[in-house]
Amino acid sequence: MAGLRLGPALRQVDWETGTSATVWVETDRPCEAEVRCADGAGGTARTWRIAGHHYALIPVTGLRPGGETAYRVLLDGEQVWPLPDSGFPDSTIRTPAPEADSASPVRVAFGSCRWAAPPSDASHDPVGPDALDTLAHTLAHAPDSPRPDVLVLLGDQVYADETSAETRRWLAGRRDLSRPPGDQVADYEEYTRLYYESWLDPEVRWLLSTVPSCMIFDDHDVIDDWNTSEAWLRRMRATPWWRERILSGLMSYWVYQHLGNLSPAELAADELYAAVRDASDGDGDGTEVLREFASRADADPTSARWSYRRDFGRVRLLMVDTRAARVLDEGARAMLHEKELAWVREQALEGTPDGRYDHLLLGTSLPWLLPHFVHDVEAWNASVCGGRRGARWARIGEDLRQRGDLEHWAAFPDSFDALTDLIAEVGGASGAPATISVLSGDVHHAYIAEPDWSRRPRRPGSQVRQLTCSPVHNSIGAPIRFGFRFGWSAAGRAIGRLFTRHGRVPRSRLSWRKTGGPWFGNQLMTLTLRGRAAHLRLEQAQANGGTGGPRLVTTLTTDW
Repeated sequence: MAGLRLGPALRQVDWETGTSATVWVETDRPCEAEVRCADGAGGTARTWRIAGHHYALIPVTGLRPGGETAYRVLLDGEQVWPLPDSGFPDSTIRTPAPEADSASPVRVAFGSCRWAAPPSDASHDPVGPDALDTLAHTLAHAPDSPRPDVLVLLGDQVYADETSAETRRWLAGRRDLSRPPGDQVADYEEYTRLYYESWLDPEVRWLLSTVPSCMIFDDHDVIDDWNTSEAWLRRMRATPWWRERILSGLMSYWVYQHLGNLSPAELAADELYAAVRDASDGDGDGTEVLREFASRADADPTSARWSYRRDFGRVRLLMVDTRAARVLDEGARAMLHEKELAWVREQALEGTPDGRYDHLLLGTSLPWLLPHFVHDVEAWNASVCGGRRGARWARIGEDLRQRGDLEHWAAFPDSFDALTDLIAEVGGASGAPATISVLSGDVHHAYIAEPDWSRRPRRPGSQVRQLTCSPVHNSIGAPIRFGFRFGWSAAGRAIGRLFTRHGRVPRSRLSWRKTGGPWFGNQLMTLTLRGRAAHLRLEQAQANGGTGGPRLVTTLTTDW
């Protein structure tokens, strides 16, 4: 009898018709996977195989728009979900109301950076309660409370370079940890262990089974500061273990995260997805097909696109790849290569003359607007690494770049300007959306920043915000907390200007100010978008002194 190894994860719900969805599963052997809904909707899919693991992405059709239905998962006709004696409510699929019902809100919960290691002492988690666990607990015990329409996970869903004690013990049973990469993951099989550790958490497993999700990678999904610079990449490629690591990271990301981001129409047109399934027929295996794709993607960033678009009624989400799409040549550094930037621009502008959407969400794991001191230091560093102050300073700058994680948008000045120009163009277009929100994580704290367009000839009509929220479950040391607070201060701004003068950095055409935060802790933000109005709520996970489990405490609410 086939067993359910991981999942189910409800990935897509069709917002155009409200009649279909996709559900992802991993099984322990080849089988026919089926979703059966209580209202008669359902679907089946044959599993396909990668590196001895079996997966299916099940298309569910026949759903009723504006409805909610419980579902079961069956493998070869035998029920495997819900689990026996589950303490959670039934997993359900909610579909949007017909498009004409524009009064219905769209709720988007987002965050990043979830270190999944379970606490060694169940009564005390050293990094505090997990915000995703706490959200699941809240929804399970208060089923009438507002449920997110989508959960946007902005990177570091797994930590390939920071493994738990339990995973390190498992790794030691496979290989000699005294040899590189030591207690970091080395191959595809070890990546699967990270996903089991993260997504077999009972609360998170149930949450992902009932709330649709969108995901994008950040650095720790592969390695800290992935693709920092040309020199960094050259150094990594010289190591004997890096090639297997990067290929396994891209392969596992495609299987566990990326595929579920795609709509049924995109899946039907995806040649790689078809090739993997074809190679898995009978006793076949799609590993080499996927490995060849990952090899091409690593060698040539223009050969693959990890960015994608999702529309939720009149809300448009653009998830932007800020890791694998980089150009690292020192003379032409870019966060996004030309082809990728053109695609993002096309998707952001499509439909604006006709006012087809009211809200644009730009999901980028790395914040666009940083604390001023941090931004100025990164801009200075990019300038000196580029040779503006000579070869000696270029060497010093490269060492600081790699030691100090200086690789956000500010470290790619032309790309920072390009993103700023795009936001201004969309916000100033005929039929512009009411709001443009840049959703980010990475920096292990939360804040809100607003641009000041006074240095530009034209002010966008859209209200623009940088909304940064992390971590979901991780920690940040006191010195770094101080550093971020200092980064927003007047003293930090003044010292940052000294750096930019030394680096001969041109004056930025944009200024901005912090309007909320910084907040530290395990947290999630939720945007509720109704008509052309936006409401933001920041919630932090806090331990409950009683026996009722952790709770989400509202730290901020604001409207615009």
